[in-house]
Amino acid sequence: MKLPNPSIQNIIATALSALILSVGMLSMSPALSAQAVSVTPWVATWQASPQPVWGPDFLFPANVPAELFNQTVRQVARVSLGGPRLRIVLSNTYGRQPLVVGKATVARPQEGDEGAVVADSVRMVTFGGHATATIPPGASLVSDPVALSMAVLEQLVVSLYLPQRTPLQTFHWDGRQTAWIVPGDQTAVAALKKQDSEAQVTTARALLSGIQVEAGEAAGAVVVMGDSITDGAEASLDQDHRWTDFLAARLAPRGVAVVNAGISGARLLSDGMGVNALARLNNDVLTQPGVESVIVMLGINDISWPGTAFAREAQRPTLEALTAGYRQLIAQGHSRGIRVIGATLTPFEGALPGTPLADYYHPDKDALRRQVNDWIRHSGAFDAVIDLDAHLRNPQHPARIDSRYDSGDHLHPGDEGNRAMADAVDLEVLLPGGAELDTEFTRNEGVKG
Repeated sequence: MKLPNPSIQNIIATALSALILSVGMLSMSPALSAQAVSVTPWVATWQASPQPVWGPDFLFPANVPAELFNQTVRQVARVSLGGPRLRIVLSNTYGRQPLVVGKATVARPQEGDEGAVVADSVRMVTFGGHATATIPPGASLVSDPVALSMAVLEQLVVSLYLPQRTPLQTFHWDGRQTAWIVPGDQTAVAALKKQDSEAQVTTARALLSGIQVEAGEAAGAVVVMGDSITDGAEASLDQDHRWTDFLAARLAPRGVAVVNAGISGARLLSDGMGVNALARLNNDVLTQPGVESVIVMLGINDISWPGTAFAREAQRPTLEALTAGYRQLIAQGHSRGIRVIGATLTPFEGALPGTPLADYYHPDKDALRRQVNDWIRHSGAFDAVIDLDAHLRNPQHPARIDSRYDSGDHLHPGDEGNRAMADAVDLEVLLPGGAELDTEFTRNEGVKG
């Protein structure tokens, strides 16, 4: 047999030596072996799903500047689970060039002073041990662990400094939370200089796409993948009144986080104000740490966008196409050991009156919605079903959302509607075998109202 050339032999010999040495070290040291395979139990506790920023000709304004340069972005997010340490996740998913983060901090908010933080709670965030980091195009960046203990349902303030000219190409449009963009590096200041003429306020989110906590081995997470109803459209601003927020309050005592993967305008089969569900499933759901279940509430925009100003010439999808999309989400979730739970589509007769989307509703569209709901309820494809349609509809007029829950636009629930949606979730179905109250978790972490 002819042997490889000497250089290849040397490479093989070196690799084999390293492998033998590693095995020998592990066999001689059980403690080292255990340490090598141990994994810190990080759990996703908050998310803002990334979207590509659209241009000025779109139906809605983007509410963010075209670029950031020598500016600080300060954002507030409420975690669901807490823990002794946290990590932040930054996204350049739709960027077309590297994005440089000059500095980042986390802190607790100062009550009664918008945009201010508690001075002694400010912690520097590093990335691979460095304060500055570069995010390649299409990538995300997870920070090093930060020693800032968080309680369940507690707010966190994240400040990011962008020193270079940074075209803003990745964002989350409807944050339902006030954020500030101010000149210079203000990441470490307690009170922002908001009076500066260059200061800006937005309810969109820039760069920040996730928060993870070191929550313990017993903790887990549920992701809710949806559209504007899940994203919180029409929920009270700065109040954490999305339906996922109310669900998080129910699940926190059980050691389970709720991660909101809603995008306003999202669709199951087609790109909308974000990419289609299958295109974002991996990043928004499957790779989130600690995820055990995903609730899918998507399809109303697939049904209703065609024929409107959003998609004037588009064809409405068939029931078969929609159910094929659901089945693919289920199959991919199951391949990762994740339970997939279907949520029925809520009523929308008379939706969005007096707007450019007043033709969002049509009786034929509602007929397809009811067919989809019937399939979700009775096909057996999902691991469980949450019948939100049954809970929110007007008993005397089932095509309409009940006035108690209507935000006023006849499509999106208001705060009480969001609370009703969360209350409709049977936790025993959502987390079978894991829904017993974890008193040790509650005692150690605390539950805020």
